[in-house]
Amino acid sequence: MPSVVGLLEQHELAARRRVDGLREQADRIQAELAMAEQEWSEWTIARERVGAVLSAPGSDSAGVVATDVPEGVVTGAEVEASAPLVVKARSQVPMWREGLAGTALSVDYQRILAAIDDRIRLGQGPLTCQEMATAFGLDVVPAKVEGLRSKAKRLVSRGWLAEPAPGRCKSADSC
Repeated sequence: MPSVVGLLEQHELAARRRVDGLREQADRIQAELAMAEQEWSEWTIARERVGAVLSAPGSDSAGVVATDVPEGVVTGAEVEASAPLVVKARSQVPMWREGLAGTALSVDYQRILAAIDDRIRLGQGPLTCQEMATAFGLDVVPAKVEGLRSKAKRLVSRGWLAEPAPGRCKSADSC
């Protein structure tokens, strides 16, 4: 007969896996939504520009129909003034550069950076992938640890993290 604690751990594991799956799905949907909003904005800008060209002096603007800009749509003037839209695809990690915030990364990568920053705040040394798996509540099995290791290596190669010793990661700014 299974123990109560064992049953609770099984339910906790199932709930954690569901939460992780939903987070991944939310990241994908958020990226898709951002791309759709960008496309919508581009079509609105195109319509505005065609309307401006057709309503210029000397042109026949009888066929131009004025429409209201839908709420939340960025107009051409706003696009030129605003920063470029960043779509956070799950597997893309931009090269680190001065002024680039961690929010440019997907949620999984942000969690890794946060765990390492917490470690620095506590005055502890570099973090291993096994320790990350434990901190995230994952099973410390090769599949999970390898997934974290590949993400950490990607962050190292893009300049977000430093690897002072093999398999040990720390913040690149603490070097």
